[in-house]
Amino acid sequence: MAKEQAAAGARPMAVLEGVLERITYANEDTGYTVARVDTGRGAGDLLTVVGSLLGAQAGESLRMQGRWGSHPQYGKQFTVENYTTVLPATIQGIRRYLGSGLVKGIGPVFADRITQHFGVDTLDIIEQEPKRLIEVPGLGPKRTKKIADAWEEQKAIKEVMVFLQSVEVSTSIAVRIYKKYGDASISVVKNQPYRLASDVWGIGFLTADRIAQSVGIPHDSPERVKAGLQYALSQSTDQGHCYLPEERLIADAVKLLQVDTGLVIECLAELALPDEESGEEPGVIREQVPGEHGEPVTAIYLVPFHRAELSLSAQLLRLLRTAEDRMPAFRDVAWDKALAWLAGRTGADLAPEQEEAVRLALTRKVAVLTGGPGCGKSFTVRSIVELARAKKAKVVLAAPTGRAAKRLAELTGAEASTVHRLLELKPGGDAAYDKDRPLDADLVVVDEASMLDLLLANKLVKAVAPGAHLLFVGDVDQLPSVGAGEVLRDMLSDDSPVPAVRLTRIFRQAQESGVVTNAHRINSGTPPLTQGLKDFFLFVEEDTEEAGRLTVDVAARRIPARFGLDPRRDVQVLAPMHRGPAGAGTLNGLLQQAITPGRPELPEKRFGGRVFRVGDKVTQIRNNYDKGANGVFNGTVGVVTSLDADEQKLTVRTDEDEEVPYDFDELDELAHAYAVTIHRSQGSEYPCVVIPLTTGAWMMLQRNLLYTAVTRAKRLVVLVGSRKALGQAVRTVSAGRRCTALDFRLSGAHLQKI
Repeated sequence: MAKEQAAAGARPMAVLEGVLERITYANEDTGYTVARVDTGRGAGDLLTVVGSLLGAQAGESLRMQGRWGSHPQYGKQFTVENYTTVLPATIQGIRRYLGSGLVKGIGPVFADRITQHFGVDTLDIIEQEPKRLIEVPGLGPKRTKKIADAWEEQKAIKEVMVFLQSVEVSTSIAVRIYKKYGDASISVVKNQPYRLASDVWGIGFLTADRIAQSVGIPHDSPERVKAGLQYALSQSTDQGHCYLPEERLIADAVKLLQVDTGLVIECLAELALPDEESGEEPGVIREQVPGEHGEPVTAIYLVPFHRAELSLSAQLLRLLRTAEDRMPAFRDVAWDKALAWLAGRTGADLAPEQEEAVRLALTRKVAVLTGGPGCGKSFTVRSIVELARAKKAKVVLAAPTGRAAKRLAELTGAEASTVHRLLELKPGGDAAYDKDRPLDADLVVVDEASMLDLLLANKLVKAVAPGAHLLFVGDVDQLPSVGAGEVLRDMLSDDSPVPAVRLTRIFRQAQESGVVTNAHRINSGTPPLTQGLKDFFLFVEEDTEEAGRLTVDVAARRIPARFGLDPRRDVQVLAPMHRGPAGAGTLNGLLQQAITPGRPELPEKRFGGRVFRVGDKVTQIRNNYDKGANGVFNGTVGVVTSLDADEQKLTVRTDEDEEVPYDFDELDELAHAYAVTIHRSQGSEYPCVVIPLTTGAWMMLQRNLLYTAVTRAKRLVVLVGSRKALGQAVRTVSAGRRCTALDFRLSGAHLQKI
């Protein structure tokens, strides 16, 4: 390999000009691109070029500097070291350039009309006299203005692209930098590169650090160290922690930054102080809290998480202790009569622990109802809602995801919404409903509460009016929330003042379900039954790659053939991890080929290493408060319903039946969802789930992960993989708790000195 590189380096530099016909492969992380260019030699011959072609778009004329070489499989190719774009000079080149979708509003049809009308002067006209575009048949004032604006934006983005090219920043990130800072983009990148990590989604500390080094910021700069400390904390919140113990944070930062421990300690001390000159608050909060075994720990928080933890605990205690009551009718209700009336309405009696939960929810201001599948949580919730409505109480129902909200609505016969919609979150993440403008509700019921992270739970509880009743419903044995915190578990801790009922009895009807039976077996550490059941199967395959292929065959062909289920709508593949031959990433590509294959007559959009098509099942992978009516949130699932190459836009119909448009440069917010990680499936329910369990995912195989996956299924579970991996998942209890202090704050102990 070293010899080949030395030989390539010895080859002389050359210049190649050509039109970029198509991008065959692009790695969004490294910028490495494989493309085909037309060098104009006729006969339709295309040449392969490889290297960093960040920002280059199909249809552009490029002047590339690089070296000629040969690939053993693909033959002669050109390795690009840098390039510049050259505006095409021929009518054919201009037509191809404009028709490539590079300029929003112009597709192949309008490119043809414009070049026919203006000929070789086309680009000059767009640049200098864009109003003249109205001369072209079919181009009205609105589209003309849109084209002129898109041309100007394209030029400005190009300038940023050229600047960022040297530090290998991907196209999509360069576009985002431009959208965030506009004309100030280059100035911010040169002078304050670490701002990018906090301001621009998709840019982490590592990318910002690479840019900072390229613009000359020293390795041991305090600015770099402080940014690295905040990045390490931010990474820990992505793993679910609300804070990190100080010693662990320092060790993580030293490893990340490769600088002296003393420098990290100094910078952390500075970060924890407010800036007296500017009046800015500290970058981190330092506080003593009890550790996992009760010993004092110095906790370091990012400011928003510290605020949210203090606020959530205070609001829960406020609700619990208020003398006000918006449902006073239940203080002295005749429970025997009320429960007899309820049985007449629902057609079934409540079990004793269900009765206890009903009384708790209707008489206490905050309560928790937890329990596994088949234990009657849903029926209990329905009973609570029926009784509350009978006393004319205003009941509001919510859940963290669209699917869970739909299920709650079907169960109770009342309207239910996502928490985000209920609070009417606005761009930036502020809620329309909060402490000063509470929800008009006497009873608020939140289902799938194990999914509530600290920040969302805080927003929700703030919006509950004093005297209103708040009921959290969820299965505490499932995986905790994707976001930071373990809110449900902390409310159920031994010292918590929040009253709770745990349903444990499995009802007879549920006992007949292999899915329910095996979920409880897994949760108790007993291997599931995999033979003789009509709704729970294991396909044994020891080899990880073969298990991946078999998973696709089972999900896309065998289950639809045997059970009549739709492979896109009814079947969900849930993988323990994203990477690997049986990971969600690889399986998505294979499942897309099987379920939504490419066809010549259908439009598609290649973005990085992915291809989007109409009919694709997709999921949102970040919270975006600016999209849709009230934002689109991490985990929202939908189907691509249209794809417009001229407008460079595709539309997704979400689970909440909302049509949400995405510009092509926003497609890194979407991932395919034929297969998703088990973490991303929380709060959702599917007729059938297929779970690949392989030794390749060894580190992820844990009991609560498998339990969560199995409990997502309504009718059918199919495991694919090795018995050894299944045994590992059932045996392994999740290691360690998340670093949170909500339970400590709720206990009131934080009011005393540790």
